[in-house]
Formats: sequence, C-alpha cells, structure tokens
Amino acid sequence: MAEATFSQDKFSCPVCLDLLKDPVTIPCGHSYCMSCITDCWDQEDQKRVYSCPQCRQTFSPRPALNKSTVLAEVVEQLKKTELQPAVPVGPGDVECDVCTGRKQRAVKSCLVCLNSFCQNHLEQHENLFKGKRHDLMDATGRLQEMICRKHEKLLEIYCRTDQSCICLLCMVDEHRNHETVSTAAERTEKQRQLDETQRKFQQQIQEREKRLRELKEAVETHKRSAQTAVEKSERIFTELIRSIEKRCSEVTQMIRDREKTVVSRAEGLMERLEQQIDVLRKRNAELEQLSDTRDHIHFLQSFPSLSDPPGCPDVPSITFSSYNDVGQSVSKLRQKIEDFCRRETENISVAAERPETENAGLDLGEGLYFHRAQTNQRAGEREILKPRFLRNLEAAREKLRESQTRQQEDFKRKNMSDENNFLFR
Repeated sequence: MAEATFSQDKFSCPVCLDLLKDPVTIPCGHSYCMSCITDCWDQEDQKRVYSCPQCRQTFSPRPALNKSTVLAEVVEQLKKTELQPAVPVGPGDVECDVCTGRKQRAVKSCLVCLNSFCQNHLEQHENLFKGKRHDLMDATGRLQEMICRKHEKLLEIYCRTDQSCICLLCMVDEHRNHETVSTAAERTEKQRQLDETQRKFQQQIQEREKRLRELKEAVETHKRSAQTAVEKSERIFTELIRSIEKRCSEVTQMIRDREKTVVSRAEGLMERLEQQIDVLRKRNAELEQLSDTRDHIHFLQSFPSLSDPPGCPDVPSITFSSYNDVGQSVSKLRQKIEDFCRRETENISVAAERPETENAGLDLGEGLYFHRAQTNQRAGEREILKPRFLRNLEAAREKLRESQTRQQEDFKRKNMSDENNFLFR
C-alpha cells in the first residue's frame, strides 16, 4: 500500500521556522511566508538585487510574489492533522501500523489496505484514497486472521460445506462445488441462531432464578421449622425431667411416710413394753417380799392374787419389712424409662430424616431439589403442619408419663400391702 506521510519540517518557513503563512514560491523553487520574504527583500531594495535566503540565488528585477494556493491547502490540512491529540496505546488497544517510533492507538482498520490507523494517519489515508472504496471497521487486532493464508486475500466468503471462511480464490479453487455464501449472509443466519440461543438461555436463566428463589425460601422455611422443633423438643424434655423429678419426690415422700408409720408403731410398742416391764418388776418385788414372810396365813392369802401375771402373757412384736423392694422397683422403672427413651429416640431420628409427605415435597428438576412447604388454611389463619417427629416426641412423652404413673401405682399398692403386714403380737 502506498503511504502518504507528511512532516511539519517540510512545510516550515526557513526564516521564521514556523508553518508557512500565506505561502509563496520564488523562482528558485523555495517557499516562504509572504511576510517573511517581503521583509527580507525590502532590506535589499537599495542594491536592486534580491536573493534567496536559502540558496543565495539572485534575482533582478524583484520577482512578483503570488500566493501558492495548493501549498496553502496542504499547510491547512497539515495544521488540522497536527492538532489531533495523539492517543497512546493502552492495555487491550490496537496499535497503529503506520506510526513510527512511539505507537499510537488505532481507531479504524482498513479491510483493503489490511492496516490499522490512528486518527492522524486515518485522515491522511482518507485524503490519499478519496473517491476510492476502502471498507473501514473499528480497530481490530485480528486483521491477520481475516486474511487467507494461502492467497493473502480477505476472507469474505463462507463455505457451509466445510464450515470455514475462505477468500474468492479459494471459492473458485478447492471449494468450487461447495455451498458458499458471503460472510455477511452467513452472519445474518448465524445471528438469527444466536438470538434464538440467547432467548433460550434467558428463559433458562429465568427458570433457574425462580427455582433459586424457591429453594432459598424453602431453606428459610426449613430453618424456621428446625428451630421450632428444637425449641419444642427442649420444652418437652424439660417437662419430662420435671415429671421424673416430681415422681422422685413422690417416691421419696412415700418412703418417708412408710418409715414414719413403722417407727411410730414401733415407738408405741416400745412404750407398752416398758410399761409391762415396770408392772412385772413391781409384781416380782411383791413376790420377793411375800417369799420372805414368816406369816403362813398372809402368804397363803396373798399368793393367789400375785401369782397371776398382769395383762396379756404374750410379748407383743412387730415385723419390719426391707426397703430393698423399693430400690428394685426404682431400678426397674429406670431401666424401663431408659429402654423406652432409646426406642422412641430411634423412632424420632428416623422420622426426622424421612421427608414429610403431608407437610413438604421434594421436586426433582434438572439435578436440583426443591422443598415446597404446604400450609393448611383454617379459620383464615395459616398453620404450618406439625412435623411427624415432633408428634412422635409428644407421643413418647405421654407414653413415658403413663409408664411412670403405672409404676407409681404399683409401688403404692405394694406399700399398702406392706403396711397391712405390720403386725403386733
């Protein structure tokens, strides 16, 4: 490609060293600002010989000065291009292929010249090829990929048979009998397919965003349900502990009552025995006195009344029962509670891991699980259905209470039976 580069030095005045202003060309061919060459020749008017400040060629008479229209247009165009600010190349930018030295950022790429141009060189390119059709596009660093490696021509044909971009020479050569269209036509078709693909992707994005929202809501619902289950299970277990403590207090009180009854009866018996001992000792003392008397008549008259023992001749007694049966009953109750709690805890664990069919559903869709909480509308209020494992826990609590109650009643009956066996003899 022919290059048209311009330097400001070539269009500078040798006198003022600035761009030519109203440029004129003297007979020797050198150009000056009209004002500069006029001032120089005004100083030589006395000699009547005028010279060129550069080559010193002399002229006489004084040459007429006429403005060079073509040179003035070139200078004006150069002024415009030089006023364009140079943009350095940044990360990801395309370099100008014409700039020498420090490369500037390219703004356009020519598909005919196969070069990229900065703003200054783009204007020079447009002036140089004014009237000619050169296709321009936004600057790209892929120009070499747009050229046929074999023929070094622009890839402007698309071969549908081989699914590749080719140049015109390729089309009439190895792709002669293939189905070919212009790259623009194929782009239109592929763009339609791309739009359709994008539409499908957007639809899938919307579906997944909806399912994501549902999953987030389900997770929050599940968290709330789990927290409710934790709080309720803690409350139920607290009630169980209180119930067991209450039963413990009742058993303790029954033991103390039993102890008090037995001790009270034993103390009454001991008091009676002490009274009987006192009476017997008194009678024994009287018998000793009677044994020592010398009066036969008094002995015979007193002996019959003193020889009969006072009160009941039998010695009263009481039977003490052991408290081992109480410990055994409590141990059995503990074992029953532990076994019952273990079985029910296993049932609760299985219920907690099993999905709630009446309360929640798992929807399998393209590898994603979604939990949809169902609600029951009653009297205008939305009540979350109670999870199965909480119902199992409440049922376990009721069963444990029933078991404790039965055990306590058995203990009471045994205690009453033992009290009836406290016999005085």
